[in-house]
Amino acid sequence: MKGRHILVSGSSSGIGRATTELLLSSGAKVTGIARNHEQFQPNDENYNTVALNLGDLSNITSTITEIMTSSPDINGLVNCAGFGKFGSLENFSSEQIQAYINVNLISHLIVTRSVISQFKSSEMGDIIFMGSEAALRGSQMGSLYCTVKFGIRGFAQSIRQESADKNIRVTIINPGMVRTEFFNDLKFRPGDDDKNAIEPSDVAKSILTVLSMRRGTVIDEINLTPQKKVIKFD
Repeated sequence: MKGRHILVSGSSSGIGRATTELLLSSGAKVTGIARNHEQFQPNDENYNTVALNLGDLSNITSTITEIMTSSPDINGLVNCAGFGKFGSLENFSSEQIQAYINVNLISHLIVTRSVISQFKSSEMGDIIFMGSEAALRGSQMGSLYCTVKFGIRGFAQSIRQESADKNIRVTIINPGMVRTEFFNDLKFRPGDDDKNAIEPSDVAKSILTVLSMRRGTVIDEINLTPQKKVIKFD
């Protein structure tokens, strides 16, 4: 991965953190964006951080443009940022729905829009989206979450078609339940057995595989599932 400089959203925790750690250990440079970087501060000169709240759509374009201008060698984007919100649709206010979609869908579109011109100009780039098994089928109590993940999947497919002639590869990874902080504020989580959840490092290895693939080959989509799906409810 030497010679690669990857922009990772949500780099301070969960899948984003595991991905950042693996990329750095593989010789890549990483610029990480997150609201707060206090919980993850590796002592590595190849890691740069930028504080950015993806819920504030008005600041995304200027911040990402500044990053791309100061680091024109960035040639990859991994979109990991996001959180879960589950429940019956009628229990969410209009403001909650809009705020959730802003962070988990629209922000990814804006971040991608802010890097793709530079990737097209250099005719080199990888864009990876973190989807979910919820991008493949709807589920009870998952109307908001499924909406954003279905949207990301369709967006990834469209951007892939638009960008293929510029040597830009686009991939979406759809994991099942991953044992991360994602479940801290939810009323359910994977079972305790190792086979009941995917580990963040498993997803990170999939991302590294995508980035390491020969340029002439594109991995369109990867689906990951726990060997045994067990859900615990609080």
